[in-house]
Amino acid sequence: MGIFDRLSDVIKSYLNDTGPGFSAGPSAGRRYADPDLDAAYEELNDFLDGKDKADGRTDTWENSFSQRGSAGNVDSKTPPESLRGDFDALGVPFGASAEECKAAYKRLLKLHHPDRHAGHEGNMKKATEKSARINAAYDRIEKWRTTGKAE
Repeated sequence: MGIFDRLSDVIKSYLNDTGPGFSAGPSAGRRYADPDLDAAYEELNDFLDGKDKADGRTDTWENSFSQRGSAGNVDSKTPPESLRGDFDALGVPFGASAEECKAAYKRLLKLHHPDRHAGHEGNMKKATEKSARINAAYDRIEKWRTTGKAE
């Protein structure tokens, strides 16, 4: 690929947010490719999908429910009111499914990840605080789904 072809792709990506590597995958919607950020998103997706990179096994909370039997399944219960703020923090309706919570968590974390705001210290600090709140909310909801106990 010649220099002019690459320059054309860069200009198109800035004008249209399209081009090679810009329409799908972790780089979607970004004007540039960042292999480190893409690797971090891949690692986050693997973690959320329950894939352990060390030994290749999957261990999701859904699997732990099926191993414990129906008595341990708390997903069919209504969440306690103490988790209402956590569902709001993820932008999903109170009592949303695990899939909805997970999708909202991924979307919000990608949007508010501190690495996206690395050029501006004030914005990076705000993004760090926001991502910490998002992580805490998702962790509390998942803890309730797995143990049946809310903090």
